[in-house]
Amino acid sequence: MQIQNQKFNKSQDFKVRSYKFTLSIMQLLETLPNRKSFWSLGDQLFRSASSIGANIIEAVSASSKKDYLNFYQIALKSANETKYWLGLIYDSNNGNITLANNLLKEADELARILAASVLTLKGRR
Repeated sequence: MQIQNQKFNKSQDFKVRSYKFTLSIMQLLETLPNRKSFWSLGDQLFRSASSIGANIIEAVSASSKKDYLNFYQIALKSANETKYWLGLIYDSNNGNITLANNLLKEADELARILAASVLTLKGRR
């Protein structure tokens, strides 16, 4: 995905933001200790974090509003799960703690955006 030197609308900005978020997660994973407990944690973190962007992208080609909403709900669940794994890394005091904290804040912002979108799509806003 080429993301440099392009103008984007809000929808594209959100897709790019989630893509960059996953790249930053990959950077954080490289700073974790090479221990068994962090292998599993890192795998879970990568799966949940990359699922956010993947589901946002899938929503674009949804066949109905219900399908679109479903992809956003899955992305929201993934964002919340990502916050859990990032919290464990942060509280374990391993890896790049500053990056983990920044990513925790970004995951929270992504989750808030997704939650607001889900409410709007459901007509509750």
